[in-house]
Amino acid sequence: MKNEKMYDIDFNRPTIVGKELFYISQAIHEGHSAGDAAFTKKCHAYLEQALQVPRVLLTTSCTHALEMSALLLDIQPGDEVIVPSFTFVSTPNAFVLRGAKPVFVDIRPDTLNMDETKLEQLITERTRAIVPVHYAGVGCEMDTICAIASKYNIPIVEDNAHGLFGKYKGRYLGTFGTFATQSFHETKNFICGEGGALIINDSRCIERAEIIREKGTNRSRFFRGQVDKYTWVDIGSSFLISDLLAAFLYAQLEARDEIQAKRQKIWHYYNDHLQDWAEGKGVQLPTVPAHCEQSYHMFYMLLPSLEYRQALISHLKARGILAVFHYLPLNLSDMGRKYGGRAGDCPVTEDVSDRLLRLPFYNDLEEADLACVVQAIKEFDPWYSPLAS
Repeated sequence: MKNEKMYDIDFNRPTIVGKELFYISQAIHEGHSAGDAAFTKKCHAYLEQALQVPRVLLTTSCTHALEMSALLLDIQPGDEVIVPSFTFVSTPNAFVLRGAKPVFVDIRPDTLNMDETKLEQLITERTRAIVPVHYAGVGCEMDTICAIASKYNIPIVEDNAHGLFGKYKGRYLGTFGTFATQSFHETKNFICGEGGALIINDSRCIERAEIIREKGTNRSRFFRGQVDKYTWVDIGSSFLISDLLAAFLYAQLEARDEIQAKRQKIWHYYNDHLQDWAEGKGVQLPTVPAHCEQSYHMFYMLLPSLEYRQALISHLKARGILAVFHYLPLNLSDMGRKYGGRAGDCPVTEDVSDRLLRLPFYNDLEEADLACVVQAIKEFDPWYSPLAS
């Protein structure tokens, strides 16, 4: 092997952008570090105002926000929920926990979002929810999805883990469904280690959401002075995020413009500098329709084959650059097969999953690092690789 230069470029690196540590210290000194204290309320207010939605509730994870949506929709054993096969396990799992059957829909070959043309044929009398996932922060075709959902009176739950502040036709992602869920995991644009949020777009669901989130009690009404004591009134669990994590998150939200500007610059650097190479190698770069404003969550490439991808991963790793694949088809997983998933059900998902590669992407990734990644990719020879030697 040639004497190649080694780099130290992670796939992801959590970053501090402002007053995170100061706000955490402030929360501790004020003696209120449990859920729904000052910084949790600040985050709620910020997101409600920014997105212009009736209510936002922080949760311990996007997974828990999805589980709350399943509880709010009163999902029962035997119900069906339509989800893309190309997503994280939390998307169907939240509904499976309530006894529902996941029905897997394939994705579009361009945006890798739910294929809206395949949706209506999957609806049955048991369908209780449609869960579009805005992959990479690029909006699904919500006009069509909403029209189908309205026709059959089926609620939409948007899994918007990738898409905070992205837009579809000028409207924020997460504001189309009855509910939407957000993630603040350390791999997302805005982080607090682990965290999430439930966006409630139907005001009629707010009070019950507060009860479910507070272990099935009407504790929120008690703190507002609406009742003189609180008690157990419904099912629920402990979905409240610590105010220490909310303090970290609030500092990130305050730096929204700075974070998004950095991520936009990173995305465009990759796109601009890899465009000619990709066209010459038969590699597909991300598709962002003109009517979508992406969130700049990730940058990926669709390579010609599984072998090509694995060889490129090894090539980059040998140079100290960590690039990774993404979701495996859920219809082919052990649990997916248990619910009737079969090979060939979602052909685009099954193909894309083998060929997709995500490049390093985090807020303080410098242009010099980006140049190293791009150069290493352009130097790749699929006929001479660690796998081939």
